Amino acid sequence: MTQIPPRHVAVIDIGKTNAKVVLIDTETEAQLAARSRPNTVLREAPYPHADVDGLWDFILEALRTIHLEHRVDGISITTHGATAALMAGEQLALPVLDYEHDGPETSEEAYARVRPPFNETLSPPLPNGLNLAAQIYWQSRAFPEDFSRVTAILTYPQYWAWRLTGMLASELTSLGCHTDLWAPARGDFSSLVEGQGWRALFPPVHEAASVLGPILNRIADLTGLAPGTPVTCGIHDSNASLVPHLGRDETPFTILSTGTWAIAMTVGGDTRHLDQTRDSLANVDAFGRPVPTARFMGGREFDALVPELVEPSAEDVDYVLGNDVQAIPSFTPGVGPFPARKGHWTIDPDTLSPGQRTAAASIYLALMAVTCFEICGLGRSVTLEGPLSRNALFASVLAHVTKVPVYASGDSTGTSLGASLLFGRTLPERDSGHAIVPLQSDHIDAYIAKWRQRVAS
Repeated sequence: MTQIPPRHVAVIDIGKTNAKVVLIDTETEAQLAARSRPNTVLREAPYPHADVDGLWDFILEALRTIHLEHRVDGISITTHGATAALMAGEQLALPVLDYEHDGPETSEEAYARVRPPFNETLSPPLPNGLNLAAQIYWQSRAFPEDFSRVTAILTYPQYWAWRLTGMLASELTSLGCHTDLWAPARGDFSSLVEGQGWRALFPPVHEAASVLGPILNRIADLTGLAPGTPVTCGIHDSNASLVPHLGRDETPFTILSTGTWAIAMTVGGDTRHLDQTRDSLANVDAFGRPVPTARFMGGREFDALVPELVEPSAEDVDYVLGNDVQAIPSFTPGVGPFPARKGHWTIDPDTLSPGQRTAAASIYLALMAVTCFEICGLGRSVTLEGPLSRNALFASVLAHVTKVPVYASGDSTGTSLGASLLFGRTLPERDSGHAIVPLQSDHIDAYIAKWRQRVAS
């Protein structure tokens, strides 16, 4: 007898900037409820680290209140990547390291001698702790006594799954997101894991879509959820954005998942043209298949460029395009397709109105996204997920430049629907909706040509 998947799925969604618990009705794809809080970093010894206790209190309270209002039938988990919990039995051996901490760079020279080549992992060398194996390597050497107590290494979604179920697991999408830990072509751990003797520390690999177990009885007592409420193994957040499209969209297709990062992924694309010097890599999808990917810190750059967000008028857009008002990358050093460039404006941005500045930043993000498409390959269509799907100017510039249909997803969180579908509910054939209308301007093509000349110089 086939078991009917849960209908009301609470998605624990921990992004780099914000943490959310979102309730999805998987029959209608509607978001029924949401709770959120900032994902704060604790600036305490021994290094900057995640506030896992604060997040846990938030998660339990959100599950309790959402269940009272709507009923929770199942729980799924999605988090940002480049993060792991080093367990010592039932406790953390060390705090969960913030991947923006530069501690791992103190071991950079020694780590470079042991990290696998790009053609094995399709994981480029990244700054700070963005390569998860570099974090673990540094922790093992900077804190040898603590590391000697490690009994399990849990990637971040699976850490929260363990707290809910008591079950230890590894998972492909979290192992395969620029970690240096996974060899996608072999579908196995990389030579680094074997060489460092870490293999035994990783629990058995489960599919993201597998049910890891029911919630623990004490979680049921704390939240009011039914004792048998199932919990999925969990998934890396960018890969969660792919799930609703797998099997429904004609390949190759491109998804642009946005939040703190803007991550372009082309399902069915070719990984042979990835460039490790330009922040491109292969993610691994929920079925273990390599997905060519290129990215930049779109949300963070937008926040840096736009101190006061104002919806730009048509006149604002015309002014920016007609007066050579351009932002030139990159405003987050060390990442993105132009990691070595120092960002600047072509004019003093303080002379711009808030609307003009928002317009210039939106066009800048679109041109950065197009650059990412050129690296990871452009599919037959582009679907926008997350906050940038609501930026009309950004989407219209993408449509103008790419010349393929561009769609804006209705999923405002960018990942919640995909994570909710890990229980196996099949979505019906969907109407993609109307493609975004390309931006119409006499100045846009000359503007783009100038921007490309500047970034190439």
